[in-house]
Amino acid sequence: MQEIRYELTKTPKKKPAPGDPLPFGTIFTDHMFVMDYQTGKGWYDPRIVPRVPLELDPAAIVLHYAQESFEGMKAYRTADGSIQLFRPDRNAARFHSTHDRICMPPVPEDDFVTAVKALVKTEKDWVPHQDGESLYIRPFCIATEPHLGVKASDTYKFIIICCPVGAYYPTGLNPVKIYVEDKYVRATPGGTGYIKCGGNYAASLISQETAEKLGYSQTLWLDGVERKYVEEVGSMNCFFKIDGTIYTAPTVGTVLPGVTRMSCIALLKKWGYTVSEERLPIVDVMKASKEGKLEEVFGTGTAAVISPVGELRYEGEVAHINDGKIGEVTQKLYDTLTGIQWGRLPDDMGWTVKVC
Repeated sequence: MQEIRYELTKTPKKKPAPGDPLPFGTIFTDHMFVMDYQTGKGWYDPRIVPRVPLELDPAAIVLHYAQESFEGMKAYRTADGSIQLFRPDRNAARFHSTHDRICMPPVPEDDFVTAVKALVKTEKDWVPHQDGESLYIRPFCIATEPHLGVKASDTYKFIIICCPVGAYYPTGLNPVKIYVEDKYVRATPGGTGYIKCGGNYAASLISQETAEKLGYSQTLWLDGVERKYVEEVGSMNCFFKIDGTIYTAPTVGTVLPGVTRMSCIALLKKWGYTVSEERLPIVDVMKASKEGKLEEVFGTGTAAVISPVGELRYEGEVAHINDGKIGEVTQKLYDTLTGIQWGRLPDDMGWTVKVC
């Protein structure tokens, strides 16, 4: 990457005080990272500048053909005041994979991490000090060429913005209720289910609204071909502990390879659990519930880290999990991952990267 140019704001915003509410994704820091791309020139002019609205041509390809990508990460302040990231190399690799799939020029993975670290260091005073709080980081890329016609853009912007966020569960790690979608599908083989692009999430909104009307907080998606195998929960990967074995859907083209997911699998195997990445039919999950063998269900993702599930609804039938309480494995994963991320536990996995 070329040397990053800095243009710092002369009018910094007032930062939230300790104890102030930090609703997810609504309070933003002073600066953003921006880098441009042009065919024949490559990526150029990396810079950290004041966060302002973007100027975008109304015919920009991103607005009409959805050529864009994004990632989600966090920066954590440890007890000694230092700041660290969690496995940023994995986000960089997934960003690269997304770009390959939707014909966008890849951001070199080392440059991706360098840019994230540079912005976090610039915004270090925005990283919260309170327990459970962090700085959410949103790298994204958009196609900016003005052209009404389906093609890969010749120009792009790679941008990173940040926002301080509070604990995802301000009242504690309480199990959520999940609605199993049996009408719509999220992803199909050969599609874009394994990458992070906005279209995947826009297509899921209709099911999310259905779930909420029924009193459920998220949707569990089934496979798009046979409508029988469990895949993802909303914006998270999903795990099922059945009769001692822990199951999660394989990442073979329709499921996002989550960074938290792969971290959980590594920890579970380290602890001696059997983890199966074979396809799991939803009827087997419901059957296990009836037989008293469905011991724990939980989702994994950057925002919540671990989200315990207390209830599943499929075709009018309801499965209650662990009496609506968080399971032992779920709690241990949450405590271990957050312990490593905030520096409360030693990182013997080599997952954290110090920023400053």
